[in-house]
Amino acid sequence: MSFRLRVLGLLALVAMAATAATAWLTLRQADHQVRQTVMAGQEEVSRITSELRSYGFAHGTWDGLAPTVSALAKETGQRIRVATEADVLLADSDAITGRDPRAPSSRPPVLVDPRPTLRFPRTQAPRISVKLTAQAITRYRSATAYAACLTRAGANVTARPDDIGLPQISTDRRLPKCEEPHEETKPPAQPDLDAARPCESEPQFTTCLQRVFNERAGPAAPPRLTIRLGAQNAPPPALATAPTVAAATGIAAAAVLAATLLSRAVLRPVRALTLAAKGLGEGDMRRRVPVSGRDEIAQLGNAFNRMAASIQASEERQRRLSSDIAHELRTPLTNLRGYLEALRDGILEPTPELLDSLHEETLLQQRIVDDLRDLALAEANALAYHRTQVDLRELLEISLRAHRAQAETAGVTLELEAPRTTHVSADPDRLRQVVGNLISNALRATAPGGTVTLTLIPDGALAIVEVRDTGTGISAEDLPHLFDRFWRADPSRGRATGGSGLGLSIARQIVTDHDGTLDVRSTVGVGTTFTVVLTTEHHGGAGPEPSARR
Repeated sequence: MSFRLRVLGLLALVAMAATAATAWLTLRQADHQVRQTVMAGQEEVSRITSELRSYGFAHGTWDGLAPTVSALAKETGQRIRVATEADVLLADSDAITGRDPRAPSSRPPVLVDPRPTLRFPRTQAPRISVKLTAQAITRYRSATAYAACLTRAGANVTARPDDIGLPQISTDRRLPKCEEPHEETKPPAQPDLDAARPCESEPQFTTCLQRVFNERAGPAAPPRLTIRLGAQNAPPPALATAPTVAAATGIAAAAVLAATLLSRAVLRPVRALTLAAKGLGEGDMRRRVPVSGRDEIAQLGNAFNRMAASIQASEERQRRLSSDIAHELRTPLTNLRGYLEALRDGILEPTPELLDSLHEETLLQQRIVDDLRDLALAEANALAYHRTQVDLRELLEISLRAHRAQAETAGVTLELEAPRTTHVSADPDRLRQVVGNLISNALRATAPGGTVTLTLIPDGALAIVEVRDTGTGISAEDLPHLFDRFWRADPSRGRATGGSGLGLSIARQIVTDHDGTLDVRSTVGVGTTFTVVLTTEHHGGAGPEPSARR
């Protein structure tokens, strides 16, 4: 029997058994459970009354209450009717939803009082509490008037109780027509103070002060609410037999349909993998398979996608190889061309020193071409080096002469600060490649009239080479990516102005392979300094090493 038929039979059997059991349990228990869930629990009543009280406390009015009532009715599933104690209707969730208002349920209404409850320390003197109560009456009148004005103007109003329980009003905007209450303490109104003084002799002192506060602040406060929940003669929903049977039938049909689709769901990823592998073999390196879930088929799809990404990355590296070669050769060849054109035009004299310099530069380019052929080894940190004792001051002088024509064309001054000779064991051509790259980058970043300075600093067992420019500088967020392969701080720079973005990563690899470090510090608008730190300790004599790999 095929996989599809076996899965279909198994799922059909399981689905029918599960459907029968579910239908029996639903008919037996669902009606009782539904009756329990539709009853308004004490928690819901407490939530409704608390939010309505908070609304009156913060807004100082019941204007705009309808959206809050509508949201509470939707969240709790209750019919909510809100009115004042004088039975002035404020909001009815039935009317808000466009339904004919139903008669309220026979349950007693819930009373909501938005006026604050005063809080006084028990150890506080009665005279001080009386004064604070009189002040609280004045402050509460001002706060409710301000909050009501903001609410009617459409501002967003929030409030939190202060130390004695009065609302502190906050809003998202200030309105000139709404007078904001002042925070400083004002003298209490004499009538309020006279009304509160008799409480000093009352046994229930705080209760008396609260009663005085409610009486004196009552006209300024929103009226108390009566809230009715539910509707009269509204039967609780019960589970009908016919819909339950229909649902059970639907579940069974869905299970059979799922069994039919299961084999298709299994074969579809296999088919997608087949098509993707075929496309990959035909050269479509962007072909991937959609993956969902965490099963074995999803793991297979992820493995295929990782393989395809690896192949695509390898192809990308091969395509970039030609661009990297152009990047490494453009500046030195430009220097050679400049000198040769100057010789041809008679601007420079063909002195032996100049010819030797040009010859050395040509040999360097041949060396670079040979090494770029092995660029793949750089990815594995396996470039070949030919070490010898190198005079860093002489190497910097040669690099400076090689780039002087480019600097003069750019209007930039090239300077060398090398107080004494310093030797290191290194590959001289590779170090010239590093220094040349840093000088070229500095010249490109420096405006006419600026300066690029090469500095050699002997420091005990270390030799420090700095290439410092007075250019545009590099932003702090770009510095961590500066040595990333194929990355540029300015993506808009083309090949003619910015290179391929590989030079600095190759330079750092060369310095690292010489047991050194290459770092950078920069300030935007001031300039950039690249620092190469090498060790001056010898590594086995002055002769060249045929092969030194890392």
